[in-house]
Amino acid sequence: MTQRIIAMWSGPRNISTAMMRAWESRSDTRVVDEPFYAHYLSYTGYDHPGAGEVIRCGETDWRVVIKGLLAHGGEEPIFFQKHMTQHMLAHIDRDWLGQVANCFLIRNPRRMLLSFIKVIPNPSLDQTGLPQQLEIFNAVRAATGTVPPVIAAKDVLLDPEGMLRELCAALGLSFDGAMLRWKAGRRESDGVWAKHWYGAVEKSTDFAPYEEDDSPLPARMNGILEECQALYEQMAQHRIR
Repeated sequence: MTQRIIAMWSGPRNISTAMMRAWESRSDTRVVDEPFYAHYLSYTGYDHPGAGEVIRCGETDWRVVIKGLLAHGGEEPIFFQKHMTQHMLAHIDRDWLGQVANCFLIRNPRRMLLSFIKVIPNPSLDQTGLPQQLEIFNAVRAATGTVPPVIAAKDVLLDPEGMLRELCAALGLSFDGAMLRWKAGRRESDGVWAKHWYGAVEKSTDFAPYEEDDSPLPARMNGILEECQALYEQMAQHRIR
């Protein structure tokens, strides 16, 4: 198999860590967890849980990060990169995106915000990652002349095998049944922030069944929900079904 570098772009409070678990369960794949996070926190000064430790333990120079992302390294033919779109600040060069296979993971904005405000009570639109996700999607589409793969969290949870098969096919890779299960617990590949964000994933051994949740958002979030929804819909129309 030809070596492949896959960048998956997700906003916060999605199933991105479970997707990282799925890819890491393949014997032909190594993963990296949110490589731009340290730079993001260092540059913005956002008060995220464990921010000081993330900055101390991570790489804060985005140029060095990109060099590492393009240096496949290791023996595994596939290098899977879990990225948070909000970490791609405007000053970070985008040209490197043309050297990797990009795919996008989206989630219903209301459900994302319900989860996000438990940790970040009053997020700005940029902190949701949706403006950056659409910008990166459009940049990749313009550079390649094709629509990159988009998958929705709900669709994955309703049919993990079917959606992972479709995603692998869209990326030109074979599906591996090992992607459907993993051992519970923390991984060496997890970022140092795992103890603050990954509690549910650490207890999991597979993709959790999808459950409807009609809980209302606090009224203060109505404006940002409307903005998020408009951005989400532009990508959702392209999602693999």
